[in-house]
Amino acid sequence: MVHNLRDKRGLELGREGGGEGWRLLNTSCKKHTRPHSESMLIYILMSYISLLTVVLNLLVIISISHFRQLHTPTNFIILSLAVSDFLVGLFVMPFQILLTEPCWLLGDMLCSLFFFLACITVCASEVNMVLISVDRYVAICDPLHYSTRITQHRVQICVLLCWIYCVFYSFMILYDNLKEPGRYNSCYGQCVINISGAVHIVFAFILPISTIIILYVRVFVVAVSQARAMRSHITAVKLQRSVTVTVKKSELKAARTLGVVVAVFLMCFCPYYCVSLSHSDIMMASSTNAFINFLLLLNSCLNPVIYAFFYPWFRKSVKLIITLQILQPQSSQANVL
Repeated sequence: MVHNLRDKRGLELGREGGGEGWRLLNTSCKKHTRPHSESMLIYILMSYISLLTVVLNLLVIISISHFRQLHTPTNFIILSLAVSDFLVGLFVMPFQILLTEPCWLLGDMLCSLFFFLACITVCASEVNMVLISVDRYVAICDPLHYSTRITQHRVQICVLLCWIYCVFYSFMILYDNLKEPGRYNSCYGQCVINISGAVHIVFAFILPISTIIILYVRVFVVAVSQARAMRSHITAVKLQRSVTVTVKKSELKAARTLGVVVAVFLMCFCPYYCVSLSHSDIMMASSTNAFINFLLLLNSCLNPVIYAFFYPWFRKSVKLIITLQILQPQSSQANVL
């Protein structure tokens, strides 16, 4: 049995249980320096993505919060998604930039808290995407009962439960790391945590992506079948041609939306979880997983583009925000639809 103490110089003082003397061990981590040009490129690129993530999601938050016309159940879910992605850009991404350094200088407690916050926000982003999928599923597959099943009160409860679940899940999966920060570090200057890979992959990747794919495939099938049913009831040749063009456009739009949602999610999340699948436990060290982790966080920058930029009201809202017209009285009543 060895009792270890760590002094301020990064040296470990170890005394064996049955020994009489102390031995001085240098446990500072080896520094893997990279070329200056490469480091500058990484810092600039990551800083730009972080700033862009904050700005885009902040525009979404202001738009939905300020304009009353946008206070709909669907937009409340998008607002929750924007909040989680905003927190990723504001806090998680800057700390991820620090993880690209050879040594972590902020201490073991901040290391554990960083991963705790990252787990909450990324998990919230995933769950909000699932909620959006459910919302679109009901709107397309059961439009007659949408207004009674999807209400603002129910959406608010679902969003609240979403965040509670994410906090609870993150606490449970990182419990050992929060209880004893730095317990998995092999040397001074590391920021390493250990979580159960199988549990994390199932709850943070397989279940969300499976739900999203199943719901969007169902939405696509129903939309196409409804469009074809409408086309079959048209007998006039002129109307038939015009409807045919409309149906083809709707089919392509549905297919494109499905492809963008699934492809971007897989592009950002698959590399991280593919690496995780190769081990029973995930050891997230900054020196080896910085790129994969930041690619996962990049999804928070792309979410407002996918879910908000496709809506016409967003462009109108941004114009009013940039021109400071939202500071005028009664600006919340402005027509942005």
